[in-house]
Amino acid sequence: MIKHKDQRVGVFVDVQNMYHSAKHLYSANVNFQEILKTAISGRKLIRAVAYGIVSPAGEEKKFLEILGNQGFEVKVKDLQIFHGGAKKADWDVGMAVDAIKLADKLDVVVLVTGDGDFIPLIHYLQENKGCLVELISFERSTSSKMLEVVDDYIDLGKEPGKYLLKGVRKIRR
Repeated sequence: MIKHKDQRVGVFVDVQNMYHSAKHLYSANVNFQEILKTAISGRKLIRAVAYGIVSPAGEEKKFLEILGNQGFEVKVKDLQIFHGGAKKADWDVGMAVDAIKLADKLDVVVLVTGDGDFIPLIHYLQENKGCLVELISFERSTSSKMLEVVDDYIDLGKEPGKYLLKGVRKIRR
């Protein structure tokens, strides 16, 4: 896909999805700064939003502050812990709403996630807003259906040394 410098880009990062994918596949952390550079690809960045979760202990606060210093607008919500110990932490609806709200100001929406729940959003942005939708994720933890519907795809797993931090090591399948 041709990327030109006049394209207006919005980047939406599912931090939890990317964190868990890198942890389980590579026992490593994600280099979000490098992902942002790849997502922009020399084009006009309009907004870059990273969606994170904060646990009751607040261990993630320093990490989320670092993301903010790397050029992301960081949105957080508290981890929900239900009676019985079940936990819930996702930003799917928030990411989708933000992408839709910004779509009229964007030519390209870059989703950084492997979560197949975003397929209806992808179709909506392409068909109703005229946006190109690009996806950045680890292919091994990405919905195959999502790969079929996006306009462009970058597999972070092809260059783990570039997109991962600290002790990059592949886990055998």
